[in-house]
Amino acid sequence: MSEPTYFILASLLDGPLHGYAIIKRAEELSGGQVRLAVGTLYGALDRLASNGLIAIDREEIVDGRPRRYFTITDDGADAVTQEAKRMAQAARIVVRRQPGTVTS
Repeated sequence: MSEPTYFILASLLDGPLHGYAIIKRAEELSGGQVRLAVGTLYGALDRLASNGLIAIDREEIVDGRPRRYFTITDDGADAVTQEAKRMAQAARIVVRRQPGTVTS
């Protein structure tokens, strides 16, 4: 799972968000490391929706423009949770190693 995809899904764990809010939340969750361009975000959202990891929650009109809210599906929550576990396991392998220590 790519880093942007991970943070898009993670941003939706607390509830539905619209595109700009996803961009801001992903940046916040990543400590400023993930800055999604609008085109990148909407391409990713389309892909995630077609894969069943997110769904459209609702649409509203704001200042004459449609605003679409997205929600994470159970499959999406499972996918991001599994990815978090995978990354934590990979990090433990590196973190527990001490310089100069030989491990088998």
